[in-house]
Amino acid sequence: MTELRTLYPEIQAYDTVLLPVGDGHEVYVEQSGNPDGVPVVFLHGGPGAGTSAKHRRLFDPERYRIVLFDQRMAGRSRPHASTTVDPRVWATNTTWHLVADMELIRQHIGIERWQVFGGSWGSTLALAYAEAHPDRVTALVLRGIFTLRTSELAWMYERGHLEHVYPDHWAAFVTPVDPARRHEMQAAYHDLLFDPDPAVHEPAAQAWSEWEARIITVLPDEEEISRTVEPRHAVAFARIENHYFVHGGFLREGQLLADAPSLAPIPAVIVQGRLDMCTPARTAFDLAARLPDAEFVVVPDAGHAFSEPGILDALIRTTNRLAGLPH
Repeated sequence: MTELRTLYPEIQAYDTVLLPVGDGHEVYVEQSGNPDGVPVVFLHGGPGAGTSAKHRRLFDPERYRIVLFDQRMAGRSRPHASTTVDPRVWATNTTWHLVADMELIRQHIGIERWQVFGGSWGSTLALAYAEAHPDRVTALVLRGIFTLRTSELAWMYERGHLEHVYPDHWAAFVTPVDPARRHEMQAAYHDLLFDPDPAVHEPAAQAWSEWEARIITVLPDEEEISRTVEPRHAVAFARIENHYFVHGGFLREGQLLADAPSLAPIPAVIVQGRLDMCTPARTAFDLAARLPDAEFVVVPDAGHAFSEPGILDALIRTTNRLAGLPH
């Protein structure tokens, strides 16, 4: 059997900055690896999950200049989503604000073109950015494809789908919601998560966040679940996700897939877990049909998370190979 590739050793960032991006937001940006290497920007999931030191380790530090950033109101960016429900602040956190932030980051750190790597919501943002700025993208690496179509959001958050696969976890997810509103889970959760009372929004945020954490891997990762339900993290994560989802990602229905053929000249790799219950393989197949020249890897024994062994192996083999592309 071929040995599975895994994360590179731990490394430290050589540069960090809290970059003002306008609208009262500051975005945390870091660089690690080789300052003269192939530029790559990593786009975290959620939205709202933030980056971690593990994400640096997806790339060979000798060959890559690795850029990580925490998207608006997530991770180490400011203001943090756990601290405010001011609608004026939230109105300036949209997909297109994040696309503009990426351009500002790229210009600020002096990169002409970069490889764009995104999984889950990160694949959404990667597609949105590449469709807006194709001349700035040397390659796309996309994992766990998610485009925020109504059907995709309904699969994950509305009644009649995953409750049949995870009836116990679904029961915990619906618990904070009044039974009269369980036909509109995303909207009902929006009211709970943006209630200023911690006694209301904290348990709702923990239930929302644990629901996702329970289903993103084939086998449960209790350590990750514990981290996910920590109150400050859970509130930020759940609020940002819900804010984007009730607005359909600030996208036209089907926009990213409809515009995907414009990306045909860009080398692309799509990695999808066959057993992904969070972002089912249907969307990855829909994207691959619109990008017939892309490499499409379906991992037969993996779910959604990048940490699943087969997913991780495919991603690292991909980044190693793409390190040889011109930049």
